[in-house]
Amino acid sequence: MKKIVIFLFMATFAMADEDIHRVVYDLTSKNIAKFEKNILKGISINKAHYEGNFQELEVAVVIHGGAYRFFVKDIEKTIFYKDKKLVAVYPDLKKRVESMFSNYAVEFLMCKAAMKRNKLMPKDIVKFVKLVPNSTIGLIDKQNEGYAYIPIKD
Repeated sequence: MKKIVIFLFMATFAMADEDIHRVVYDLTSKNIAKFEKNILKGISINKAHYEGNFQELEVAVVIHGGAYRFFVKDIEKTIFYKDKKLVAVYPDLKKRVESMFSNYAVEFLMCKAAMKRNKLMPKDIVKFVKLVPNSTIGLIDKQNEGYAYIPIKD
């Protein structure tokens, strides 16, 4: 009897893992509309789809290239302050990004290697973003954890 219970427990655990889907977005775009469509709206739509089917979607976003601009604490204190369109919408974008983290458990990973090129220090980045040595390492790690790869480029 113990063997049957153990087998059923292990089978249930194995089936539960099948209900977890994983995706890593390779975010390099600086395009606001593309960022909104693919990250802010796309993730919430995809999460709702899986939850509606009683499944889970784990999401990670690896940030590099032009995408640093969407994850700074104060846009006015960065090299991105010249982008007037971004400055105008940044307060709303910042709230929506934070909502992705707090409401959808999105893991944000930022390439530390190119921060200097963007004149950014860790203190300039929103608190929930984790720094990884470089974007390649972040993408390799997530893909080795079974995450599907989706590029978001300009």
